[in-house]
Amino acid sequence: MAHPMLRNPHLEGAPFLFEGGPDGVLLVHGFTATTAEVRPLAHHLHDLGYTVSGPLLPGHFDRPEAVNRFRWQDWIATVTQAYRDLSARCDRVVVGGESTGALLTLLLAARQPEVRAVLSYAPALTLTMRRSDTVKLRLLAPFVTAIPKAGGQPSEADELWQGYMVNPLKGVVELLRLQSVVRPLLPQIRQPILIAQGRLDRTVDAGAPQEIYDRVSSDIKELHWFDRSTHCVALDGERESLFRITDRFIERVLSGGTP
Repeated sequence: MAHPMLRNPHLEGAPFLFEGGPDGVLLVHGFTATTAEVRPLAHHLHDLGYTVSGPLLPGHFDRPEAVNRFRWQDWIATVTQAYRDLSARCDRVVVGGESTGALLTLLLAARQPEVRAVLSYAPALTLTMRRSDTVKLRLLAPFVTAIPKAGGQPSEADELWQGYMVNPLKGVVELLRLQSVVRPLLPQIRQPILIAQGRLDRTVDAGAPQEIYDRVSSDIKELHWFDRSTHCVALDGERESLFRITDRFIERVLSGGTP
């Protein structure tokens, strides 16, 4: 199914379910990416005994123009169905994601109070785009299918990331709409939350992690910065450290730990 428009088409990018024990983890990839973005973390958690699910957002692992046929409501519908399926087979479920996937699982946690905890890796609540660029993007989106991505800083994540090499513009507009939906709902999130951000991230605004940390109503919350990591913090060179922090956080939450 992999298409030449994808970076690293040889990687596995389809939806997955790694069956394990009674505790489940839902991991959601980001905008223009595929499930390859969360698979290393998924395999790690599965090795620890968790059942891990990775849904594929509509329009991804296809062609860039396919993203433009869907709205943010379609993305959250897919994530919600994957959560329900995982909940049906697991006693307790932790949800998390990378970038737009993190944003979607924040929305899911606000809507589903029984979610046990939230893992937010580079949550795309605010992008580094200037306001003038956002206005231009909204004006262009009805007429331009996609634009090339700006070249980012090389990182270890480059060989592990799979996805489109362009940004589908109607899809970006949907991401901006999703941000405006999630932001006012942050105080409704009461679950324990882990936030992780790379200091070299050029996609998500550096203030986004702190805004989420400050505005959620969670009693247990952690914010970790990774000094040598770029946007795909779950794939970059400090991922093993991120995995260990994630392990400890999930174990703490599910064992009834306190701050």
